[in-house]
Amino acid sequence: QVQLVESGGGLVQPGGSLRLSCVASVIAFNIRTIHWHRQAPGKQRELVATITSAGTTYYVDSVKGRFTISRDNAKNTAYLQMNSLKPEDTAVYYCRLFVPTRDYWGQGTQVTVSS
Repeated sequence: QVQLVESGGGLVQPGGSLRLSCVASVIAFNIRTIHWHRQAPGKQRELVATITSAGTTYYVDSVKGRFTISRDNAKNTAYLQMNSLKPEDTAVYYCRLFVPTRDYWGQGTQVTVSS
């Protein structure tokens, strides 16, 4: 059974930082591509960042230069370091990975950026 558990969300002031973690209970974590998504109230869920098994990364334009995705295969964990946070980053953040034949999602962690 595949399980993903996110943590690290919270309330932070604009300009602040948070690091999200996604711990995966899955076979062969090291070969999996990991994605971080977010969903703000009233908006569609969007892809924020991706990291492949080789360490190749992708970021949506709105977070480039501020967010960093990484992974620690020894800990079956992916991270999303978020710096220079803005109010528009407020959302529930989810991690996702694909194991044939379906996607698996975590339960999400709330990030609120507000003064």
